Amino acid sequence: MRARMVGSVVLGAAAAVTLAFSAGAQAPTQGKPKGQVPMPVAQRGETSYIPVATDTNFDDILKRGTAAKPKMMQRHRALLQERYTLSNQSVKGVTMTRGKPVQGGVRAKLPSGVSWDQLAQMAPAEIRKKGLWPKGFLPLPHPFHEEGGMVFPTFHIQEIRRQEGRDLERFDVEFDLADHFLPEFPPAIFLTTRPDLGDVSRGELVTTQNFYRLFNGIITPKQLNGLRLLVSQFPQQQFNMTNDRRSMKPSVGVACFDCHVNGHTNASTHLVGDIRPQPFRKRIDTPSLRGVNNQRLFGSQRALKTVEDFTEFEQRAAYFDGDPVIATKKGQNIPDRGGQVHDMAEFQEMLDFPPAPKLDVFGRLVPALATEQELRGEKVFFGRGRCAECHPPPLFSDNLMHDLKVERFYEPVLINGRMAAMDGPIKSFPLRGIKESPPYFHDDRLLTLDDTVEFFNLVLGTQLTDSEKKDLVVYLYTL
Repeated sequence: MRARMVGSVVLGAAAAVTLAFSAGAQAPTQGKPKGQVPMPVAQRGETSYIPVATDTNFDDILKRGTAAKPKMMQRHRALLQERYTLSNQSVKGVTMTRGKPVQGGVRAKLPSGVSWDQLAQMAPAEIRKKGLWPKGFLPLPHPFHEEGGMVFPTFHIQEIRRQEGRDLERFDVEFDLADHFLPEFPPAIFLTTRPDLGDVSRGELVTTQNFYRLFNGIITPKQLNGLRLLVSQFPQQQFNMTNDRRSMKPSVGVACFDCHVNGHTNASTHLVGDIRPQPFRKRIDTPSLRGVNNQRLFGSQRALKTVEDFTEFEQRAAYFDGDPVIATKKGQNIPDRGGQVHDMAEFQEMLDFPPAPKLDVFGRLVPALATEQELRGEKVFFGRGRCAECHPPPLFSDNLMHDLKVERFYEPVLINGRMAAMDGPIKSFPLRGIKESPPYFHDDRLLTLDDTVEFFNLVLGTQLTDSEKKDLVVYLYTL
């Protein structure tokens, strides 16, 4: 998490917080640029490695992290308030499987003096020149980007503490987005092998304490062993037994299902491990594991080709930011490819999407079951909206990666420690069950499906009307 940069930030335990604020204060603000804006941070770090041997004791790390947390969170909350309308505004009659309301409306705030329609009429170069790209459409930084690491929503921390007595709370940072913008908790579990059972979670968060009771008798011993490993904890960069951890007590670590809750997601966040230096690392949302049996590409930007690759990558690289040196210190767990990884993948490949009763076997709306507005939205999806070009049914993904080149719309800018420059190729995420997987895009920058439609209307230049955008969102609720 603490890769170093020439002439900028040394993200060690002793210096991260102080230098975080100085870096943010020196960053250029979004506005009318005078010519080409230079990069505000070094593009190459001193080293790719994380410091391994440190002489800082835990009490000092705890003291600094605890003292800095209020200021760090104040900085990040101010950014969220500046970018978004954060109130609880649910859509009437639209809920997730277990009843949680879905949030609606465009939450990204517009620049002063311009409308969405006016922006849609402008060329990317004009938007960039005038500094009119909505700040809510810029990359979203980690709540403590200079440090990064896994951060879990409070509701998950509390349930894990209740069930297992394990503590996933960090003393230096907390999760940033309000609960009403997140997936329902705990999410339902549907199995491709037993669709007749419906939600097999019985409304429980699956952990080491209940997985056997919930699944014994409906899956095989191999699959049970895979699930056991998915809920078992192993050391991770912030949650481990070393003195430079970020939890109060030494920890056995985290489990795959701490982020991919019930084979879905709780929207917990992290930073990609395969980029250096630190400001260029991207915040990542936790993608759902639903429907992985049909997917051929894994990871938002890594292009891993099998679920086995993905499963093994998490332990070998993602848990420790791609640094095997620090992993040895903190307790890396290397799963056996032919046994453990295979069993874990076999369980994951049974995870299904929630039912979509209005769709036929080809993933198209059944006219007799759909409303006129939903049918109009489907027409936009396959027509003027150009959505189906990257999200064809029935998975609603082309299993490819695409570069949207969003940097056409804004000058490079440092945002709370996060360098907003080029995103590069990003996976086409499946849209089946999409209303249950907020927030959206690979870094959580889009809070609602309304935001997502507005974002792509600008990025793709489709110039949809207000009614077409509303119809499209209503259609997405049916997937």
